[in-house]
Amino acid sequence: MIDYVKQNTLGKTKDVKIIRDQLLQFIKEKLKTLEGGEGRNIKGLHLYFSANESEKHLYESAVYFEQIEKFKTQEIQRIADDYMIDLPETWTLEMDFLDELPKEAMKIQGLDAALFIKTKKNNLQKSATAYIKILNGEAEKEVYQIHSGSGKINIGRESKVQGGDGFMRINHIAFPGNSGNESNKFISRQHAHIHFDNDTGHFVIFADEGGIPPRNKVKVRSAEESTPVKLYSTQIGHALEEGDQIMIGDSAILSFSYSAD
Repeated sequence: MIDYVKQNTLGKTKDVKIIRDQLLQFIKEKLKTLEGGEGRNIKGLHLYFSANESEKHLYESAVYFEQIEKFKTQEIQRIADDYMIDLPETWTLEMDFLDELPKEAMKIQGLDAALFIKTKKNNLQKSATAYIKILNGEAEKEVYQIHSGSGKINIGRESKVQGGDGFMRINHIAFPGNSGNESNKFISRQHAHIHFDNDTGHFVIFADEGGIPPRNKVKVRSAEESTPVKLYSTQIGHALEEGDQIMIGDSAILSFSYSAD
């Protein structure tokens, strides 16, 4: 059995090997907690890095950033095999360099890095209904009713737009582009989307690619917190709670509630 970290590397000057060893040690410990076939519930791993420019190349080399498949198959998959963790054949590995690590990801001690594990559990289908009310900005409706069975609920400027991939996108919560409301001007055609997460029983909002950078697209402020949560990644969403206010673009505000009132 391979022990990827035989000594404490914290406090040492970072180099490629130390960074790689610490990353693999952290991933190994998280994968080891999976028992009874739980590894089959993993959809993928996502590594996030917030290294400064002077160290970015070290992290890129440590994870074979130009050959991500190599880090996946030769390093992480080997850990899974060593510990007999039955990952599905379709599991994915993604990596991103960001200005700030996502709050939802697990911070890796001693590194400017974090890990997020995407899972899919076979739970009984849950049911929920919620309401999105437009507080600022002009949408096609003042209130939208959304359901757990609605699938992906797109938010953006105009109701029908052509995406970067050439396919048409339907925005279910649409802000007309010809509106005189100033807030509408800062909403992109592919701005965000909401879907219901059956595992947690929550509606979850995500920023979408396209237009302005994701970290400037969506902010969420809860009724209990004064500091809004910024969505820094298109891969990690934010679970919506009763009374949450959602800012999209510069100033359009939506409220989230399970009550029609």
